[in-house]
Parts: sequence; structure tokens; C-alpha cells
Amino acid sequence: MTHAQSTRAARNAATTQAATTRTDASQTGAPHDSAVTVTTEGLPGWLDPVASAARSVRAQQLSRFLPPESGAGRQSAVLILFGEGERGPELLLMERSGSLRSHPGQPSFPGGSLDPEDGDQATTGPLRAALREAEEETGLDPSGVQIFGVLPRLYIPVSSFVVTPVLGWWRTPSPVGVVDPAETARVFTVPVADLTDPANRATAVHPSGHRGPAFLVESALVWGFTAGVIDRILHYAGWERPWDRAKQVPLDWRA
Repeated sequence: MTHAQSTRAARNAATTQAATTRTDASQTGAPHDSAVTVTTEGLPGWLDPVASAARSVRAQQLSRFLPPESGAGRQSAVLILFGEGERGPELLLMERSGSLRSHPGQPSFPGGSLDPEDGDQATTGPLRAALREAEEETGLDPSGVQIFGVLPRLYIPVSSFVVTPVLGWWRTPSPVGVVDPAETARVFTVPVADLTDPANRATAVHPSGHRGPAFLVESALVWGFTAGVIDRILHYAGWERPWDRAKQVPLDWRA
């Protein structure tokens, strides 16, 4: 198969995935079926490696924390939104309010628990939840977002969240900012170039003994689940640059 044929096959698979998503949604009776699709149509070329990785990566390659086989856990979704800024490709992040019970003060992807109106948690529910939560937390206009992939469900043991990472392309940028200070302290974008810069990378060390990747960007320390997913995306997209894993950033018990 030539490279061109391979690319066309991948695009066709993405189109089929979008059609399947719409069909599954209509079978479950979820609202707004036509508004939720997954497609790589028209993506900028620099996002192709991410879309390609999303089609083949397994949950075990992203994290050692996987959803319980019993089905227990709080179903949720996050929006991993890529856009283009003054310094090129960038990622949308937010800083959670310090008063929240779950992960207070941490930089994170927009996201949260699925609501009943989001629809079937096995099909389009996580897509709708990711877009809805992003709108509620950052003021993002969902109509300007193209969902181009969905990563396998992962697990956050400390909060019992079963998380579906939803990949989005910020096709039509819209203003974003803090909507509710009780939930969000800050909304910001991070250039992918800063995330791949070895000078901004470190290993976060929690007093419990847990160690994981961290990023020191935009006056923030990104660690935990969010940093772990970013780290794996950079790796499987082929964007990762060698960095000093011995460089440590200590966390305290409140983290």
C-alpha cells in the first residue's frame, strides 16, 4: 500500500467512525445526535500524528491505572483541545479552583462527570460531556470544535473517576476565560513547543511515593493525570524530545 493509499484508508476509517457514532447515538435516543461526530476531515497536517496514535493506542500504553473490571467508578470525560496560536500549535488548559473537593488548584483539561442528558456513556455521552463541561468551565463555543479522536478510558484512583479523553481541534477559536470562579481559577493555553522543551520537563514526586511526568509551563506545574496524558500523547505522536528524568519537583501532602 502506498503512503497516499494508506492516508486515504485512514480518512475513510475516520469517516466510518463518525457515521457509527451518529448511528449509535440515534439508537440510544440521545439528544442532538447530528451535532456529535468524530472525524479527521480537514485536520491540519501537524495533528495527523495525534490522530494516527489515537486510532491504535491501548489504555495500557497510556496509564497503569485502568477502569475497574467491575464497572465501578464515576464516568467522566475531558476535552484535550489543540489549537493554533501566535507561537504555533497549542493546548487549552485550566487551573481548578483551590476550594474544590476534587483535585483543588491543579491545572487540568476542561472536563467533568457525565450528566444523564449527555446520553449513552458507551457511545456519544463522553463526547457531549467533554464539550459541555468545557463550555461551562471556560466559555468555549463548542460549535468551533472538531472532535477527531477518542482515547481509551483511564482511571483516577484518588477520585474514582473513569475518564474518557476526547481529542478536539479548535477549528474556529472563540474567547475563553473563567466562567465560575468557584470552579475555575484560570484558563490558559500552552504552546506545544513549550511542552516538548526539555527545560520545562521534570518528574513530580509525591510524599506517598508516586512519581510521574510534570511540566513547568505558563507559571504552572502540570502534573498528575493531565501531565501523564500529555506525556503519552507527545510520545506516541513522535513529538517527545529527550529530557532529564532525574530532575525532580517535590509535591506536598495537599497535592
